This record gives sequence, structure tokens and C-alpha cells, in this order.
Amino acid sequence: MAIQTLFGTVPQEPNLLDRLKTGIQKTRSGLVDRLEDVLAGKKEIDAELLEELEYTLITADIGVSTVEDVLERIRQRVDRKLAADPLEIRNLIREQLLEVLRASETPVREVRQPPAVVMLVGVNGAGKTTTIGKLANRFLGEGRKVLLCAADTFRAAAIEQLDVWAQRAGVEMIRQKTGADPSAVVFDALQAAKARGVDYVIVDTAGRLHTKENLMAELEKMRRTASRVVPGAPHEVWLVLDATTGQNGLEQARKFTESAGVTGVVLTKLDGTAKGGVVVAIARELNLPIRYIGVGEKLDDLLPFEPDRFIESLFDR
Repeated sequence: MAIQTLFGTVPQEPNLLDRLKTGIQKTRSGLVDRLEDVLAGKKEIDAELLEELEYTLITADIGVSTVEDVLERIRQRVDRKLAADPLEIRNLIREQLLEVLRASETPVREVRQPPAVVMLVGVNGAGKTTTIGKLANRFLGEGRKVLLCAADTFRAAAIEQLDVWAQRAGVEMIRQKTGADPSAVVFDALQAAKARGVDYVIVDTAGRLHTKENLMAELEKMRRTASRVVPGAPHEVWLVLDATTGQNGLEQARKFTESAGVTGVVLTKLDGTAKGGVVVAIARELNLPIRYIGVGEKLDDLLPFEPDRFIESLFDR
């Protein structure tokens, strides 16, 4: 298997599935183990069983519309005498969740001429700066030259925090003083990237609340600046969401998607929640691909997301 990047594909690391299984252990317990408990020993599919299934799926944060679809499909099959065995239900749910995740998948834009510009957006506390450090580490592992851009100029702490991650990952960072125009920092970073032969520029943006219209306008200005320096930039805009916020994160996500031109999602802290079903809700409600998932604190605890592999690690022993 190979992993898609902005410069084509790279080989998949050998133990990816094992790391994924470990990272989503809580979701597996909260969803698949509970499903199996509900289905165990049942002889028929009745109203009581369907109610228990509905509760299990909703508490795993899969999202009401997906849950309704799953139950409707089960009812149809029962009515047509196609599914009378509760064990078949497990496979039916598995198939449907995979279908939802596959439907939102889109290939990343392939960049023919570096630098590839990846902009990260999202509210404070979602793990954006940490994700940037982990992404830098991953891109370095692909043999690429990486530059970070500290365009969150509102908080001095944000610049310092990014600097710590830049040092941990072993990459350079372009910064200006606190309060500088974020678009000016983007301009400097992209000019530097072109001069230094950099492959990836990862842009940190202020962790703005989705209700602040002027801050959204500023994101748009940064996008315009990027495209003037590097035609086609930013090539990807990834929304960083905290998996532990569950359905609440979806409302944030909708606002960002409307105004920031989001092309994909990075879901952090998936190891810390049993509600990892929110992966399915995001894919369905936003029709956005999940690009990476964060499954721990370490520099290499950011894994590429692939629907088949994710469902396999959830459902297979």
C-alpha cells in the first residue's frame, strides 16, 4: 500500500495498522465492542434491538443522519427477509460506515512545482500548532524540505510554541513580531521558500473563533497573498478539529468551510475519546475528506487517514 502526498505517493509504513488499532482503542470499545454486546445472543431483529443499536451508534457520535440511514437499511432488509440474523447487522453497519467515508474522499492536489503550501485553520485548543510540528516531521520523513510560517501573530505564545515544534522537528521557521500583519508573514515565508528550494510551507493561522467575521476576512487575505507569490497556493487548507469535542466541532467546521475554502480535515486527540465515530459524521455532514488523525503526543503520532484501513482497524480483531 502507498500513501498519497502532494508530490505523488510514498510507501506506507509497515506497522501503520497496528498503530491505528492502538490509537482508536477507546472508539473501538465504545462502538464495536458495544455493538457486539447488543447483538450477542439475539435470535431476531426486533424493535427493541433496533432501539439499542440506535443508542449505541448515537453515543459513538456517528451523527443522527448516518444512524437513521443505517437503521433504515436494516429495516428494509428485515422487511424483505434479507437480514434476519443479528450478526449480519454488524457487517451491514461496517459496510455503511465505510461507504460514507469513501464518499467524501478526494485526492490531494498534486503539486508539480514546489513549494506546496498547506494552510492550517481552526479554533484555539484544537491542537493546530502541535499538528504542524507533526506534519513537518512526516514531510521530512518523505525526504522533503519543510519551512514553517508563524502567521498567528496575535498571540506571542503561539509564535513561541510553533518555534518549539520547529526545533523538535528540525525545520526552519519564518516569523515576525507579535501583532504583525499575518499576510506579510505569509509573503515573507513563500518568498524564502522559493529562494531556498523548499518543498513544503506549512502556515499556522490564528486560532480564531468561527464567529469573528473580520478574522475570517483576514484568512481570505492570506489566501490571496499566497496565490500571488505561488500560483495555485494554498494548495491545501486543512481544518484542525479536536475529536473530543464531537458534534460541537461540526458547527465550527461548517463556518470555516464556508469562509476559509477548507479542502480537508485533520482530526486530533482521537486516542482520547470513545466518540471517534465523529470521523463518520464529519465526512458525511461536511463532505470533506479526513487527511490525518492524531493518536498521541509524540512527534510521529500523526497518521494518514484512509477509510478502508480505519474501518478495518475498528472492526477486525
